[in-house]
Amino acid sequence: MATRFILDCDTGSDDAVAIFAATAHPGLELVAVTTVNGNAAVEHTTENTLRVLDHAGARVPVHAGAARPLARPDFPVPRAVLNAGSAFQRAHLDFPAAVSVPERRSAVPFLVDAYMDDSYADVTLVATGPLTNVALALATEPRLAARIPRLVIMGGAHGNGNVTAAAEFNFWVDPEAASAVLGAGIRDVVIMSLDATHSAPLSRADCDAFDGIGTPAASGAAQLIRHRIEHDQAGVEGSGDVSSPVHDPMCVAFLVRPDVVTESVRAFVSVETTGSRTLGELLVDTRPWCPEPPNATVALRASAEVYRDFLRTAFLAN
Repeated sequence: MATRFILDCDTGSDDAVAIFAATAHPGLELVAVTTVNGNAAVEHTTENTLRVLDHAGARVPVHAGAARPLARPDFPVPRAVLNAGSAFQRAHLDFPAAVSVPERRSAVPFLVDAYMDDSYADVTLVATGPLTNVALALATEPRLAARIPRLVIMGGAHGNGNVTAAAEFNFWVDPEAASAVLGAGIRDVVIMSLDATHSAPLSRADCDAFDGIGTPAASGAAQLIRHRIEHDQAGVEGSGDVSSPVHDPMCVAFLVRPDVVTESVRAFVSVETTGSRTLGELLVDTRPWCPEPPNATVALRASAEVYRDFLRTAFLAN
């Protein structure tokens, strides 16, 4: 039986690869997508999600979500300032404008209604963007913490961050939401940290292999990964096969290939919400005398071969 899940995302390039894999893999059933402000404004992440689903020929309901962080009017540094002069994250992905449209019901009431329904008792929630929608749903209906069977998050870094030295982008964008979600008491939380995703990057050779498969999902993913490599590795010298981490699909891979994670730690985790230099930092307390019980499993390393095999399996099945 396929693993059912809801994807909560801020569709930029790596979320899009996750959607392509999710709609194609025979072991997965993407029940719905909820969108959030993050890589782009929520109206753009919603449009991008619909474009990707249309390109893949997949019919999955899409619910638009939060347009701003939980407690802040904007990012700690506004997106226009943060991304000035960069083409890494674009407002719209380079696929035809969507024909399909989002659902009338927005993300938060959808998540509340879904997880209060016993028919969703086996549906994992995968969050690959800022955790605003999830935090709002938990605030609306606190019983959700006991109803969500598993939450898999792309976020945080045990080592270095990417948007600052301390913080990964998703947690930095909405640290209050990340803090609230991790403190809510959800019984099974897995955090796919930058440590894990950076340990299993994808390369131009992988893109060539996906192009060779020739399915819409494979070709679409190859296009997006090449864009990430081009901009992520700009200025890198040498003639070798340069590569780039493609973060979000690793959360989806974990659902059917848990062996993609080769090293992890079970610990009490929290998120910094006030530090001037450490805002959004994921704190992983591995002290043997930590006074708080563990509340999450943090993935620290991953297998590039298992990751590639997951993507190949998905794209061959499309």
